[in-house]
Amino acid sequence: MNPATALATVLVDELVRCGLTDVVLAPGSRSAPLALALYAESRVRLHVRIDERSASYLALGLARRSERPVALICSSGTAVANFHPAVIEASEAGLPLLVLTADRPPELRGTGANQTIDQIKLYGDATRWFAEVGVPEERPGQVAYWRSLACRAYQRASGPAAPGPVHLNLAFREPLIPDGDTTWCEPLGGGVNGPWVRARVAPPPVALHLPPTRRGVLVVGDGAANVRRYVAAAGMAGWPVLSEPNGGGRYGDHAVSTYHYLLDTPEFADAHLPDVVVTLGRPGLSRPLLSWLQRAGEHIVVAPDLDRWPDPTRSATQVAQAVEIPVASGDDTWLHSWRQADQAARTALDAVLDVSGTSEPRLARDLVDALPNGALLFCGSSMPIRDLDQAMRPRRGIRLMANRGASGIDGLVSTAMGAALAHNGPAYALMGDLSFLHDQNGLILGPREPRPDLCLVVVNNDGGGIFSLLPQAAVRDPFERVFGTPHGVDLGYVAAATGTPYTLVEEITELPKALRGEGPRVVEVRTDREENVLVHARLRDAAQEAVRALPQD
Repeated sequence: MNPATALATVLVDELVRCGLTDVVLAPGSRSAPLALALYAESRVRLHVRIDERSASYLALGLARRSERPVALICSSGTAVANFHPAVIEASEAGLPLLVLTADRPPELRGTGANQTIDQIKLYGDATRWFAEVGVPEERPGQVAYWRSLACRAYQRASGPAAPGPVHLNLAFREPLIPDGDTTWCEPLGGGVNGPWVRARVAPPPVALHLPPTRRGVLVVGDGAANVRRYVAAAGMAGWPVLSEPNGGGRYGDHAVSTYHYLLDTPEFADAHLPDVVVTLGRPGLSRPLLSWLQRAGEHIVVAPDLDRWPDPTRSATQVAQAVEIPVASGDDTWLHSWRQADQAARTALDAVLDVSGTSEPRLARDLVDALPNGALLFCGSSMPIRDLDQAMRPRRGIRLMANRGASGIDGLVSTAMGAALAHNGPAYALMGDLSFLHDQNGLILGPREPRPDLCLVVVNNDGGGIFSLLPQAAVRDPFERVFGTPHGVDLGYVAAATGTPYTLVEEITELPKALRGEGPRVVEVRTDREENVLVHARLRDAAQEAVRALPQD
């Protein structure tokens, strides 16, 4: 057996023993040993994509939904560089990726040889760990090295405290394909009952005990862990829960879904400064919320990894791996005032949305309402997730996700595809037209590839709608070209190019019917950017007016 085949065979086998179930491959020549070893491995589900960027985000989506390491493989050269945005997102979001990049051997580096770039630590600090595996050689001791290396890589990617991407750079000398010889200088097999090295998980950390108080608030952002436990504890303590849609805590009687508008009303925000705020995950959708956090008496950030805690407002007073929220005695005036304001704002918001036609916030609200229990909704990172944050009513029974680690719009079609493939149930995605066009290659599926049950709902306002809500919109002359960026693309033709079923929704009442179907499909909803600005203004004004009209204690 040639060394390249031996290394690939052993590495794949050991990763499977560790628990690997999904692998995404972007084909190339130098990675042939890994590709052939994976094709012969029946214990993993192989996904092949022709575009490295789409492949990397597909792996990201699989890892996000499954919460398990996913292997990502490519050839040498610029293929490796095309993984970089997804590696950054995985690092910021704490998602377990095993990035296996094929490389030329040392004697071909720095010589101008074809498809050769410097791949050593190419992703910099975005990886949890990097290893230059070295050119495989037929000599005793290699199998122990390869298998222990695979175990270390899998464990470093999966965490448990700080999951994230791990990069193994594998230099292969030719020959790159099996030569028909199966002999090797030592046994290639691993342990019969599991991985070569068994990594033990540490016991749960000791929780920080908080003093009892009714004037507390639980804030839930992207990437939060143990959400149900903390939401239940907040409920027992009489605390309101302010959860972003992708935080997973917007359900139940204590969920305050209109917090963006409440905290944007100075009278309410000033009267509702808490004794303590406990933050899970990374909140970042609502500027009023972030401003309000800076004024909290005590701001405790819960972070499993004490080396990487989120604190965008620099208002954290304590950081803990776990927090114990005690039951507080006393009246429920605090919670009642939050719920009363939330109900008033919700009534006002829904009244505006109900007469807003096919507006973007109404689409977000109505889409969530229309989804069946057990559904997954993947959200675009720009306006769609903000529209959900500001318009979505509390509900149970669905899972919401978004790429909010680095909050880019790249790779969203492929990430949604990956999340849908890892989800046991129907999946949907809500994204803007620019995000959709940015990753239209994500629609390309080979005839033998696993196909997700995924409905992509695309909001088409012919450009970058979020900029119309930002100060850049005041610069009228250059705005449309350098910020609005109209494209004029017919999304129906984009879908047709890959044979993806397509539906155009002309009235918002047509949405439930348009969502029906199986497999990958595209639903387009056309909106107007300027009208969208006006709708958002009406929502803010209506919510603030309703809150200000409430009796003051």
